[in-house]
Amino acid sequence: MRPIGFVSKFFILFCLFCLVRISLAGAGAVSSQEPVNIVVTIPVLKDFAEQIGGSRVRVTSLLNGYENEHTYSPKPSDLIAVRKARLFFEVGIGLEVWTTSLVKNAGSPSLRVVTTSKGIGLIGERHWPSEEHRNEAKHDQGNPHIWLDPENAMTMMRHVTEALIEVYPDHAQEYRRNQADYIKQVDQLLSELNDRLKGLIDRRFVAHHPAWPYFARRFGFDIIGTIQSQPGSEPSARHMQMLIEAIKKQKIRVIVSEIQLSQKLPDLLAKETGARVVVLTTLPGGLPRTDTYLDMLRYNVLQLANALNAA
Repeated sequence: MRPIGFVSKFFILFCLFCLVRISLAGAGAVSSQEPVNIVVTIPVLKDFAEQIGGSRVRVTSLLNGYENEHTYSPKPSDLIAVRKARLFFEVGIGLEVWTTSLVKNAGSPSLRVVTTSKGIGLIGERHWPSEEHRNEAKHDQGNPHIWLDPENAMTMMRHVTEALIEVYPDHAQEYRRNQADYIKQVDQLLSELNDRLKGLIDRRFVAHHPAWPYFARRFGFDIIGTIQSQPGSEPSARHMQMLIEAIKKQKIRVIVSEIQLSQKLPDLLAKETGARVVVLTTLPGGLPRTDTYLDMLRYNVLQLANALNAA
């Protein structure tokens, strides 16, 4: 057998090098088809990302539906999830005050943070009834519970879609198609719920905390007072007494609370006035039969309508 010359050895090594490069390129192509890691702050955004991204996304929600989004404290596992993520979706408007430090501590240069409230007309915070704010609304950043109006939710979905397209443009048509299909489902549910509300005469209620202005405006409800003027704040004795007097005088029959909050104060008001407490949820998964955004909307509208009818 003839010895292998230098040129032949070089050629063999070059071929092996090319095979390794091809193999690695193939492996890269496979990995590019892996689901995109996405982290979101609340379950609403998880539902939007999964509906639009389909099998091409892997979504982690930091909250699961039971926690209070204002006072949530991130866990070490949240930091790890954010480090591995390519996209991070938040609502913004001061809802998740804890996200800035979380993203900073994660230290991921490739992470893109998307604020889904951009472009949405905000309702100013209102504090009523109280002596100093009886006839005025307080406008700071605005009320952050925008997703409780489905029209706002559609804007949030578009932000999700555009972010996915920017990061992975090859699947743009698929993302846009999924978004259009989902918006059709939202429109259909809106039509069904508005039909259900026809004939509902008294649409007034007292809210536990100021989460419901967008919801009330969209579905034609009237919030006549709020127990907590700010998230996490405790109302004064005078504030509670004024609410009791207003509920009795105006014959308000329903108090809307949330599963994420303590029921102590709504129950106290109900005991003093004879009004009925109905517990709703601002986040999917907070109550049975509210696993998705559409389920949550349906549940909240029907439960409130039933309570007002019964009253």
